[in-house]
Amino acid sequence: MRCLGLDLGSKRIGVALCDPDERVATPLTVVQRGASRKDDHAKIRALVAEYEAQAVVVGLPLNLNSKVTAAAESAIQETEQLRAVLEVPVHLHDERLTTKTADRSLMELEMKADARRRVVDKVAAAVMLQSFIDHRRNQLAREPQR
Repeated sequence: MRCLGLDLGSKRIGVALCDPDERVATPLTVVQRGASRKDDHAKIRALVAEYEAQAVVVGLPLNLNSKVTAAAESAIQETEQLRAVLEVPVHLHDERLTTKTADRSLMELEMKADARRRVVDKVAAAVMLQSFIDHRRNQLAREPQR
């Protein structure tokens, strides 16, 4: 199943995509927030259609002790809004430390700060989406065979 991963930010939305076999998530693009969430959701809907995504995964920014933060509450609310406008399932998935992981990886590539800022959101979305598909694969592997 091809999934689109979203890292929702206040100014930008990082977008990633996985292959139909759910093996690898790759950074796709960064959507600049528009005048309204309705505009943002129209852009996401267009990406779902363009890439024939069968599901959307939204990063849930819990804090380190699993508490729901203001950012997490905002992500939950926006996920509900996305569910109302998209014709595919929309899932939430823990995204703790994905931006830090993405930024650290980009620093290891010796990218300058301004270059990292332009791509870190889509890389963070890919880290989160990879975690989601790995989690799904592990769950399926643990299920008893029929």
